[in-house]
Amino acid sequence: MKELIELIAKSIVDDSASVTVTEKEDGSTIIYELSVAADDMGKVIGKQGRIAKAIRTVVKAVAARKNKKVIIEII
Repeated sequence: MKELIELIAKSIVDDSASVTVTEKEDGSTIIYELSVAADDMGKVIGKQGRIAKAIRTVVKAVAARKNKKVIIEII
């Protein structure tokens, strides 16, 4: 799932080299921290958070198959 988040984020932003995703696992919950360049923050979040919600929806759908809970934090 980490690779999926990176792929989606890199396709959205201008500076794809600055995209990093870190993974923290806490029991059945996995926390992914997505970090992008300051200039690209608005592109990842989108108007009224629509892009961020869409990314979270896709990742949660994948996680549901593995019986995991996923949280994505955009830093």
